[in-house]
Amino acid sequence: MSDQQVGGPVGLAVAASPTEAGIDPATGAAGASTGTVVGRSPGQLAWLRLRRDRVGMVSGAALIFFVLLAAAAPLVERLYGKGPQERFPELLDRNGTPLGYAGGMSPEHWLGIQPRLGRDIFIQIVYGLRTSLMVAFVAALLTIALGIGVGILAGYLGGRVDALVTWLIDLTLAFPFFIFCFAFVPIAAAQFYGPRDAEATWFRPLLLVLIFALFNWTYTARIVRGQVLSLREREFVEAARASGAGLGHVLFRQLLPNLWAPILVVFSLNVPALITAEAALSFLGIGILEPTPDLGRLISDSVVYIRDDPAFTLTGGVTLFLLVLSFNLFGDALRDALDPKSTR
Repeated sequence: MSDQQVGGPVGLAVAASPTEAGIDPATGAAGASTGTVVGRSPGQLAWLRLRRDRVGMVSGAALIFFVLLAAAAPLVERLYGKGPQERFPELLDRNGTPLGYAGGMSPEHWLGIQPRLGRDIFIQIVYGLRTSLMVAFVAALLTIALGIGVGILAGYLGGRVDALVTWLIDLTLAFPFFIFCFAFVPIAAAQFYGPRDAEATWFRPLLLVLIFALFNWTYTARIVRGQVLSLREREFVEAARASGAGLGHVLFRQLLPNLWAPILVVFSLNVPALITAEAALSFLGIGILEPTPDLGRLISDSVVYIRDDPAFTLTGGVTLFLLVLSFNLFGDALRDALDPKSTR
């Protein structure tokens, strides 16, 4: 991280364009319109850059829509008048295929009917969004917290601690994630519930959150460690140590405030990766199980009917694609906005 990015205890300014700094580009005079210099914080400058990024604003608006839709799933259910487990067998033919156009789409069923089960696809997608976002956000928060703690200790203490953490990171990255999930998830389910008992609806989401946190903290730890290595010899850290500050004060009061920019970027890019991983595990049958709605399992169920009812596959697939794309585009825009050297 360059000096311009550090806006912590040393009070270094973030590089800004003439307009952002309150300077009239035509005259070069500071505060030409008001007669005073307009000072802006690093956060205000980042917001100005983000507002100028149209792709970032559109993707951010799409994310807000998806999050609000998922958070308000019970309200949407009441307004829509159909629940995720409610079935409509009268709308299926004798082969289990939805009657009507495009998989049974109608004013009553906006995205059609799920083949064989007869459930409304729209409300399944709404609750599936809720499941995917809940698992991804909780796992990302745990991942960030664990990665920050391990990375900041390794970068500041160095020596054997840094060597041990680096070895542990390399070991975790080399471990096959999906093979571990295929082996561990069924064993854990059988251990807690047995082959004949129905699992609690909270068990698989909690298990996936713990597995994601176990395997994904390494990326955050690497980035935080690298940033701390460049900050630990700065004057403000030396001054804190010379004044008798303890380890916790130096780590979390001096170093951590200077790390929020890369941490936010990592978080914004980690969430879509976790959404995709959760959907992939559910698609393979080892993730979220019935009766909990899930986008990955919805896509998996639709593959069988891709010839008879292609709209069923498209609705779940397009929803997942737009959700992940919005997160990735917003993460890129956030990274550019927090980088004072960015020309975008």
